[in-house]
Amino acid sequence: MRKTPKNKVMKKTVVGITVVGKDREGIVAAFTNFAFSKGGNIEKVNQNVVKGLFGMYLEVSFSKSINVKNFDSEIQKLAKREKMDASTHHETNSQKNIAVFVTKEPLCLKTILENVRSLKGRLSVIVGTEKTLESIAKKAGIPFVAIEEKNQQKAEDKLIDICKKYNVDLIALARYMRILTPNFVWRYPNRIINIHPSLLPAFPGALAYAQAFERGTKIVGVTSHYVTENLDQGPIIFQDSFKVDPNDTIEEIKSKGQKLEAETLLKAMRMHLENRLEVRWRKVHIKSK
Repeated sequence: MRKTPKNKVMKKTVVGITVVGKDREGIVAAFTNFAFSKGGNIEKVNQNVVKGLFGMYLEVSFSKSINVKNFDSEIQKLAKREKMDASTHHETNSQKNIAVFVTKEPLCLKTILENVRSLKGRLSVIVGTEKTLESIAKKAGIPFVAIEEKNQQKAEDKLIDICKKYNVDLIALARYMRILTPNFVWRYPNRIINIHPSLLPAFPGALAYAQAFERGTKIVGVTSHYVTENLDQGPIIFQDSFKVDPNDTIEEIKSKGQKLEAETLLKAMRMHLENRLEVRWRKVHIKSK
C-alpha cells in the first residue's frame, strides 16, 4: 500500500457565502452554525448593517471534498427559512464569467474587447445604463442589456437578475456612471472592480480631472479598486500616473487620463482573474506569478 508523504498538504476547498436581507437577530448564527455543521472552518466573516439592510460575507474552507451542488441547495433552503437572499461563490480554476457595466464612454470597453483573449475569463455580458455602446457590443458578438430604469432599487433588481442569469464571477465598471448601493455591492465582495480618474484617496467623485486641473497638479493618476459600500474608498488594486505640462489643457489631460484608465482597469482585471489578488485588512496584496 502506498503511503501518503508526510509533508503532503491537503488542498482546501474554499466557498464564499454572501447573505443579504432585512436585518434581524440570529442571522449570523444561523449561517455560521450551518458552515460548522458541514465541517467547514470560517476563515473570514464581514458583516454590515445600513438602514435596516443586513449584509454578510462568510469565507469557509473545507479540508475534505464537498458536494458543491448539495451544499448550494442546502444554503438556498436555509436562506428561504431565514427570509434572506444568499449566494455562494466557489474558487475554481475554471474560466470565470465577466460582466462589464458601461454608460457612454467607449474607451475602457473597447480596450477590454481588444484584449479579451489575454484574460483568463469569458466576457459574458455588457450592461449599459443607456444604449450608446450597444453597437460596440453587437459588433463584438457580446450580449448587451440596457437598464434605463431611473429608480435605483428597480434597476439593481434587474442587475441582480442579469448577473445570476450569466453566472457572473467578476464585474468591471468601465466608466459606469451610477453609484451602486450596498444591496448590490454586498453580493459581490471583492469581485467588482472600478476605475477612478485620480490617485485615490485624493480627488474623489466625478470631477477628478477638473480638480487636478484647477489645483495645477504636476502628476495625474488613475486608480483601480474594489468597490465597497463607501464611494471611492474600496481596497486599492493598482495605480498609475502621467506627467502634466503646465500648458496642457483640461481636454489634453482628460485624453491622457482616459487612455491610462482603460489600461489600468484591464491590468486590474487581469490580475484578479489570474488569482493574484488577496484582500487583507482592507489592503490588496499582489501575489507573484
